[in-house]
Amino acid sequence: MKKLLFIFSILFVATTVTAQIEAPQPSPIAKSMQTVGLTEVALEYSRPAKRGREIFGELVPFDKLWRTGANANSMITFSDDVKFAGTDVKAGTYAVYTKPAKKEWTVMLYNDTSNWGNPGTWDASKVVATTTVETSMLKNGIESWTMAINELSMEGAHLQMMWDKTMVAVPFTVPTAAKTLASIEKVMAGPGANDYYSAATFYLDANKNLQQAHEWISKAVDAKPEAFWMHRKKALIESEMGNKSAAIATAMTSLALAEKAGNMDYVKLNKDSLMEWGVKL
Repeated sequence: MKKLLFIFSILFVATTVTAQIEAPQPSPIAKSMQTVGLTEVALEYSRPAKRGREIFGELVPFDKLWRTGANANSMITFSDDVKFAGTDVKAGTYAVYTKPAKKEWTVMLYNDTSNWGNPGTWDASKVVATTTVETSMLKNGIESWTMAINELSMEGAHLQMMWDKTMVAVPFTVPTAAKTLASIEKVMAGPGANDYYSAATFYLDANKNLQQAHEWISKAVDAKPEAFWMHRKKALIESEMGNKSAAIATAMTSLALAEKAGNMDYVKLNKDSLMEWGVKL
């Protein structure tokens, strides 16, 4: 009995040591996603609370580099190249750093997001965009630090940052017009080689209208004559149609192109088919 009690006590202590207490964080993480035009913009940041404290000028000193929130980097992600306050910024994820002042803030996008708070050593070469924006006063105070994408239009929005009774907003623009025009031009120009290839592949695999499949795959290889994989698909369709001589000729073309491209997988596939169709290599 004593032995059993001893073992139980050891297991209890071990369980107690490894157990972890779950408790809410004082500055919880927030994540949001907003579509602006055709561009996805994401925010990830921690949200410290006011809790009766004086914020700007006290808790957050004026004219000092601020992590713009709490804990790890506050981050913004753009799915497309954008203009951030007029500066070209490539698609990607950036840390948001600021220097608050009483009447204006300096807002910077920093391409190193691995820091906990401010970087140990500030590297100006990592700043991809910087701008100075005036502060606005909010009628009703905001208890927790808040970042949001607001003032949406098809061509842009504002990155808004708010805490207590202070708000700053940085405008940015997105390439909606350029992306839409490119989409229109692509659709109006008709299907491309890959579209024809995909359609022909589906018809072959689903054993549907092989004549239609052959028409589509012929358009694909005409548009992309160097594509050995498309010639391979055409040969398979011709074989299924019972046109062995055409299949052999097309497979020979695919074989030569695959050898030129150094793709040995397709070299083998074509050789196997050709031997199956009675060609001695």
